[in-house]
Amino acid sequence: MLVSGTGSILQALLNACQSEEFGARIVAVGADRDGTGGVEKAEAAGIPTFVRRVKDFPDRMGWDQALTRDCAGYAPDLVVAAGFLKLVGQDFLSQFGGRMINTHPALLPAFPGLHSVRDALAYGVKVTGCSVILVDAGIDSGPILAQQAVPVLDDDDEEALHERIKVVERTLVVDTIGRMVRNGWTASDRTVRIGS
Repeated sequence: MLVSGTGSILQALLNACQSEEFGARIVAVGADRDGTGGVEKAEAAGIPTFVRRVKDFPDRMGWDQALTRDCAGYAPDLVVAAGFLKLVGQDFLSQFGGRMINTHPALLPAFPGLHSVRDALAYGVKVTGCSVILVDAGIDSGPILAQQAVPVLDDDDEEALHERIKVVERTLVVDTIGRMVRNGWTASDRTVRIGS
């Protein structure tokens, strides 16, 4: 699992993994910066952690290669980017393409990028939500695994709407990961199917 922030999705997955029926376990947690809540949560749960900061490498390619080696060393079946704020490169995608997922606080393909909640409010949409996608080389452009709508309320500001989306996002990503590890998945072009 790759994190950049507080680790709220990680905590939701840690909780889910306590049940054998969930079918998954977290083998390691990596971060792109020091002092993240996600790494602290993983360490408290006895999960191996590592930090790979971009600034410690001469270029992004070197960072991407190191991150790829770190993750490959734990032999994950699935890599989960949970609030991970860095784009992975070609080396990483060559190793983990088709089995790396990410979440996004919008109903993609609408409002990709870092300011999706603000952009949705500025556009005046009445419904937004969250998406779980397979990661590709683009920005929030991978095939969609799951989505869930969240209504935009008349008195919403960016913070209030984003907090409501996060609640739905945590549940959606946990459910999606559980279904993927228990039932498998197939991808053909932009269509992804979980289970047979």
